[in-house]
Amino acid sequence: MAACAWSVSTAMCSLRASQGKHNRFLSTSLLRLASGADSGQTPKFKPPTKPVILDKSDTEIPVRRFVSPEFIPPRQRTNPLKFALERKDMLKRRTMLKIPEFYVGSILAVTMSDPHASEKTNRFVGICIQRSGNGLGATFILIIDGQGVEICYELYNPRIQQVEVLKMEKRLDDNLLYLRDALPEYSTVDVNMKPVPSSISGEVHLNALKVRMKPKPWSKCWERPKYNVQGIRFDLRLSPEKMEEAQKWAQPWLEYDMLKEYVILSSMEDIHWREVQEETCK
Repeated sequence: MAACAWSVSTAMCSLRASQGKHNRFLSTSLLRLASGADSGQTPKFKPPTKPVILDKSDTEIPVRRFVSPEFIPPRQRTNPLKFALERKDMLKRRTMLKIPEFYVGSILAVTMSDPHASEKTNRFVGICIQRSGNGLGATFILIIDGQGVEICYELYNPRIQQVEVLKMEKRLDDNLLYLRDALPEYSTVDVNMKPVPSSISGEVHLNALKVRMKPKPWSKCWERPKYNVQGIRFDLRLSPEKMEEAQKWAQPWLEYDMLKEYVILSSMEDIHWREVQEETCK
C-alpha cells in the first residue's frame, strides 16, 4: 500500500510539472507573437515609469494680494457713483494696456507715443519717486538720470504704450522727492538696464538705502518731523543743534487726529480686489 501511494504521488507531481511547463510555453509564445518576435523584430525595451516623489514638508506659499492705490477712493467725502464709473473705465483701460505692479523706488521704463519724435515713440528709464492721485487722475513721477529732469506720467493716459518694471523694490519712505537734493549717484540708472527677476517667494524687496544729501539749501526742510523721512543721513550734513531746532516744528497733536489716520476698511479693499479679478479673468 505504501508503494502504491508513493507511485501515485510521484505521478501527480510529474503531471503538475508538465502542466506548468506547458503553461509557461504558451505564455512565452503569446508574448513573442504580440511583440513580433516571430517576424524577426526584436521587442522594444520599455523602461519602467519613474516614481513620483511628493514632498509634503513644503507649505503652500500664500497668494499676495495687491490692490493698485488709485482704486481706493480718497478718504474725504466724495461721490461714490463718480468713482464707480471711473473704476469701470480704469478696468477697461487695463484690458488694453498691461499696467504692472510697482512701488515708489522701483525702476521703470515707460514707452510713450510722440508724434514729434523720429521713431514716433519715446522711452525713458528712471526711478519712481512718487505715486499720487485717485481714479483716472492717478499719476507717477520718474526722475531721469543724466538729464536733471522729472517726468510726470498719467497712469491711464492713452498715449502710454508700455510700462516695464526693470527692478521692483520698496524704499524706507513712500515719497522720494528728496532725491532732487541728494547726490546724483542715488538717481543714476543704466538706460540699457535689463529686467531683474523678482524673488521666488513673491515678496517685494525692501531697499534700506539711506542717501547722502547735497549741501544746503534744499528744496524743502526734510529734517522737519512733518515729513517723517527715514532714508536720509542727516548726521552728515546737519549738526545736532540743527536737528534739535527742527524738532520745534513738531505737531504732536496730529497723533490723535482720528480723521487724518482713518484706516480704510478691509471690506472695501476686498470689493476692489474682486472687481479687478472679475474683469481681468474675462
